[in-house]
Amino acid sequence: MKVDYINPFIKSSLNFFKDYLEIDIESHKAYIEKNPEEITGISAIIGLAGEIKGQVVLNFSRETAISLASIFGGTQYRAVSKDVVDVVGEMVNIIAGAAKQYLEQRIEISLPGVVFGDSYRFAWGGTVPVIAIPFTTQYGRITIYVSIKE
Repeated sequence: MKVDYINPFIKSSLNFFKDYLEIDIESHKAYIEKNPEEITGISAIIGLAGEIKGQVVLNFSRETAISLASIFGGTQYRAVSKDVVDVVGEMVNIIAGAAKQYLEQRIEISLPGVVFGDSYRFAWGGTVPVIAIPFTTQYGRITIYVSIKE
């Protein structure tokens, strides 16, 4: 997977959290996720289609998701609710939409889906590597998983 596919997601994520939520966020070195099937917390998924195909997953702990959804939604959430799920889906939608503008390839993005639980799995598409991009904020860790093939 080309770094040109990863950088737009890093840039759009940093911009989203700084501009929309006005929080400090730091990106860390991206790495190939060796065991991408097992994920916990709350995740929003966007599919990519067109000249490149794949998935982008925005993953938080439940606590981080609730805190960030509270900031974004302008109300205090105390637990994962329908509103928190909607906000998390909108976050990945904004990030993927912004990344789409930076990508030179012509792509379409799907509507977001959101899943949460103590442990769940994604079907990533076989031999395509999954790149994990970790971020830290004062509200907790965020990881974006990107899996793209040409």
